[in-house]
Amino acid sequence: MRRRPLQALLLTMLVLCAAALSACGSSDEGPAIEGEPVELGELTYNVQITRFLNPDSLEDANYLEGQPPAPADAEYLAVFLRIDNDGDSTETLPDSFQIRDTRDETFDAIESDSPFALQFGAEVEPDGTYPPLDTPARSGPIKGSMLLFAIPDAATENRPFELEIPGPDGETGVVELDL
Repeated sequence: MRRRPLQALLLTMLVLCAAALSACGSSDEGPAIEGEPVELGELTYNVQITRFLNPDSLEDANYLEGQPPAPADAEYLAVFLRIDNDGDSTETLPDSFQIRDTRDETFDAIESDSPFALQFGAEVEPDGTYPPLDTPARSGPIKGSMLLFAIPDAATENRPFELEIPGPDGETGVVELDL
C-alpha cells in the first residue's frame, strides 16, 4: 500500500521536470524564422519568401527591371515582405535594411526601380498594409514588396542569413531567412 505516496512523488517530479524544460530558452527568443511576424512599434513585418534571382528567368527579369547586371562575383537576393500597420497613425518604413551572415558581415539593401521593390521611407496608413492595393507587388504572385541585395558569391556559404529590420525606437527585428 506504499505505492500511492511513491506514485504521487514520481508524478510531482515529472510535472516539475516538464515545467523546468518548458522554461528553457524562454529568456532568449532568438530571431524569428521566415513566415513568422516581427512586431516593431506599430508595424508588423512578415517575410513571405527569400530567393536568389535568375536574370535569365522571365519572372525574375521583372523583379530586376532597371537594375544593372550583378557584379561578376555576386548574385541578387530578393527578400519579399508584407508590412501591416496595426496602429492609429501613419507609420514610416525604415530607410535601410541589412542582411547579416554567420561571419558577421553585413550587406545593405539596394535601391531598385522595379515596381515590386519596397520604397525606403514609404508611409503606411493606419490599419493599412504595404505593399498598397493595386500595385504590382501586391497583385503579383508573391504579394509582397521586394528588398534587393547584392550578395558576394563567397558569402553564400555563410548561412543562415538574417534580415535586420530597424525599429522606430532603436530596436532591431531579426528574421532568419530560409535559403
